[in-house]
Amino acid sequence: MMLIEELKWRGMLQDIMPGTEEQLTKEITTAYIGFDPTADSLHIGSLVPILLLVHLQKNGHKPIALIGGATGMIGDPSGKSEERNFLSEEQLKINVAGIRKQLEKHLDFDTSKPNGAELVNNYDWFGKIGFIEFLRDAGKHITVNYMMAKESVKKRIEGDTGISYTEFAYQLMQGYDYYWLYTHKQCKLQMGGSDQWGNITTGAELIRRKANGEAFAFTCPLITKADGGKFGKTEKGNVWLNAERTSPYQFYQFWLNASDKDAERWIKIFTFLTPEIITSLVEQHNQNPGARQLQKILAKEVTVFVHGEDGYKEAVETTEKLFSQQSASVETLSADDLEHMEGVIKFAYSKAKINEGVDIVSFLAETGTFPSKGEARKMILSGGVSINREKVSDIARRINTTDLLHDMYVLIQKGKKNYYLVKAL
Repeated sequence: MMLIEELKWRGMLQDIMPGTEEQLTKEITTAYIGFDPTADSLHIGSLVPILLLVHLQKNGHKPIALIGGATGMIGDPSGKSEERNFLSEEQLKINVAGIRKQLEKHLDFDTSKPNGAELVNNYDWFGKIGFIEFLRDAGKHITVNYMMAKESVKKRIEGDTGISYTEFAYQLMQGYDYYWLYTHKQCKLQMGGSDQWGNITTGAELIRRKANGEAFAFTCPLITKADGGKFGKTEKGNVWLNAERTSPYQFYQFWLNASDKDAERWIKIFTFLTPEIITSLVEQHNQNPGARQLQKILAKEVTVFVHGEDGYKEAVETTEKLFSQQSASVETLSADDLEHMEGVIKFAYSKAKINEGVDIVSFLAETGTFPSKGEARKMILSGGVSINREKVSDIARRINTTDLLHDMYVLIQKGKKNYYLVKAL
């Protein structure tokens, strides 16, 4: 399949400018996507833009990943109800370096190839442009009427918080990025999420008015969950691409826990499996949904893509130790297994208290497993707590030295998927 045809099949195409598909079939096309450096790591909300660049390069075109070192100091009003906090130049450098490292894992930056990827930072050109120069060379080409007609701007103006001039100027700055890349890198295509359509078209308009050129664009839909929940969010917050922020085990579990509807949609978007393989997997899954084969393949493919084979193996090993052996004795877990087990929240606790014996309700609250004794009591009575893989139903039960694994650890399970390891010191 050609690029646009494949993206349509995968559910990764929403808006597209006329002539874009023809441009991509005519010649090797340079295209870019911007990444916001608000943290030193991207999260899974950035996976779709990364995948778009990978698909583009696989189809022989040249990808540019733009890191918004300058625009990141301002903030994009698209989809936001209030202005973000400014980042210092020092923090931005740290964030840009972290994102660069992640992007280099997925794109081929071999400059000897005609479609070798490039990484650019818009601070490199905005840092040299004066305010008067920018107003003269860019501002005069786009009217205020045009900018105010954008949906993201209208929502902020009509809302309670309003919009600062700083954020109002964001779309002009992003538009200038496209113009700069068009004139310096022969970039003729911009891609992004559907919430960026207004900013993207501003760039194409600036190229038309200022350079008398023709530019193209398409966007992908924003990813949602079938139950209406926010994609990429868990109880612990964002699912990050950096293993230090979200461990491979936690990352793997996010995909493994996808609903059937989400898994069927996401396996098209987040993997490079062929339509034939995906169609076959969906048919197999529908015949035996309980085996959750679709979720397992999805989790494997995405985890390998982000964390490599080693990260995937690590995630599976932890999953098997925590879940597959639940019926086995907890003694099968060595001290080393417990000490290095990832995806488990760890607490230190007074060994002296355990030696004396402490009631389980106080123990669970004091370790931080539950925010209060009331919640701990309620979960015990509903059968949602296990100590060392044995379900607890008696709120009078006491934790003492007989509960210590290897004379040091207590493994707590809350609900079906939350594990905590208490280390007695």
